[in-house]
Amino acid sequence: MTIKPNVLILQATGTNRDPDAAAAIELAGGIPTVLHINALHADPARLHDYQMLVLPGGFSYGDALGAGRLLAADMRWLFQEELARFVEAGKPVIGICNGFQALVKSGWLPGLPPSFPPTGGDERGGGRATLTRNASNRFECRWVWLEPNPDSPCVFTRGLTERIYCPVAHGEGRFVPRDEAVLADLRANGQIVVTYTTADGNGPVDYPDNPNGSTADIAGICNPQGTIFGLMPHPEDHIFPEQHPRYARGEHGNLGLSLFTQGLRYAAEV
Repeated sequence: MTIKPNVLILQATGTNRDPDAAAAIELAGGIPTVLHINALHADPARLHDYQMLVLPGGFSYGDALGAGRLLAADMRWLFQEELARFVEAGKPVIGICNGFQALVKSGWLPGLPPSFPPTGGDERGGGRATLTRNASNRFECRWVWLEPNPDSPCVFTRGLTERIYCPVAHGEGRFVPRDEAVLADLRANGQIVVTYTTADGNGPVDYPDNPNGSTADIAGICNPQGTIFGLMPHPEDHIFPEQHPRYARGEHGNLGLSLFTQGLRYAAEV
């Protein structure tokens, strides 16, 4: 990249993965700024000073009323108009874990099919899918393998062919589309960006390889344009080789850093 994109990492009370996200952005070649949501509410136009937006993981507002629900409400009512302008400008957005939950519950993901352009509010796609309690009915904290979809328009996975190895840490990460028609749309549009897979990539994918029971092993999705990406696993927690759980035994590779690198490359072009 010839320039270093400025990246806003939006913090809310209870968010705890913002330092990890900032480290990933900096290592990938961006300039991270962690900003509390109250500061953005005071001046929503500040959003346009940045070329990329990150909604990091954690437990925003203590997951009161459900994981990501109150952050989603803030996104709808505190700076919805500015966020719409940000997205319409083609700037990339990534939501990780709690951030993914907020994107889904605010209606930004999965979004409407290309034949139905966004119109604002919940009509944007709210209710077409949800993230609910894990099928195991308990908090899951383990490392998982992710398979990128080469046919996805997602700007965070452009050109990626190598699988990603990173941890999950959530209690409500089971992705469930509203019905088979929504699932068919996601497949047809290439919106299923990453899926859970096995260590050898050959399947079948059952628990614990799919840690939460997500429909069709879906770990992350994007909007039809590919600029908004949400996933439950934490790629920001595998950006150094030494973070691999079996690094001392000689295993390494499959870093999550590649997602941030690709996202920043796109952001530099917008």
